[in-house]
Amino acid sequence: MREARFYEKLENKGVICRLCAFNCTIPEGKTGTCRVRKNIDGTLYSLNYDKVSIANPDNIEKKPLYHFAPGSHAFSIATPGCNWRCKYCQNWDLSQGEIEGKSISPEEIVRRAKDAGCQGISYTYSEPTIFYELTYDTAKIAHKEGLYNTYVTNGYMNLEPIREISPYMDAVTVDFKGSGEKDFLRKFSSVPSPEPIYRGLEEWRKRKVHVEITDLLVPNIGDSMEKTRDLVKWVKENLGDETPIHFIRFFPHYLVLDLPQTPLVTLEEAYDIAREEGMKYVYIGNVFGEKNNTYCPRCGKILINRLGMKTLEYRIMDGKCPYCNEKINIKGEKWIPINK
Repeated sequence: MREARFYEKLENKGVICRLCAFNCTIPEGKTGTCRVRKNIDGTLYSLNYDKVSIANPDNIEKKPLYHFAPGSHAFSIATPGCNWRCKYCQNWDLSQGEIEGKSISPEEIVRRAKDAGCQGISYTYSEPTIFYELTYDTAKIAHKEGLYNTYVTNGYMNLEPIREISPYMDAVTVDFKGSGEKDFLRKFSSVPSPEPIYRGLEEWRKRKVHVEITDLLVPNIGDSMEKTRDLVKWVKENLGDETPIHFIRFFPHYLVLDLPQTPLVTLEEAYDIAREEGMKYVYIGNVFGEKNNTYCPRCGKILINRLGMKTLEYRIMDGKCPYCNEKINIKGEKWIPINK
């Protein structure tokens, strides 16, 4: 347990948590929406600071990050809790389960990452916003030790916490659900509005943190191609046409078991929309195939060949296409392993 950051004290020992966009007012003895930030006698504490539930190496492509340090490995950590209530959550036992885990210090996390041969650390699986204090302390040490840091997040963090951690965060994957459609988020994730996600994305970009977008398309309830086009247009206009965007296949899980997995035709329609709108790097996730590869937006040659979530070949040279010299949006090259 550790005193939380980003909160205000109120009368009668109440507090307002300012970490995420829910801005919970928390009476004494209660927790916020995330269940892991508790008001104890007028002081807000992070209950999950020392409760690490997952700590293991992953391919960076699993995050998914396709344009950041391809072929590298990220030591991936998570704690229990989440500020969203997604009824289709793939990690519901972690996000909605008991607040328990193993005490692992930031120093120990960094040591384990290096011992495992990882090039960086990813804060993922549950929502890293709600274990902010642990990510912040770990990320600072990781940078000193030459490791990168990445977030896989729902994007609901407030701006000031983004500004505080951005000097130590190298890449961020922001996960949209149902293209950010308001009614879908309200009904299936208990999220009142997607607007904080857009504000956060603009702040990450302003802070020069590499950003990739995912969009989970849920059949029948969160797969509007009109909303998909709206999201793509927003990304292009506000983050740029070089921003990688991944359309992710849904699998029934947790409380949403009566829907099929996302049809390939739906994913391909979303892919085509993004290409029509001028996005240069578009991918289909949770599906094996050529739409996992990276192609030069100018000459069309394959630059990164992938099998699922693993990089097989990396042909970019000094950030450029070796065939036509087109500049490619690739970041974290210093962390790309020599033997790819």
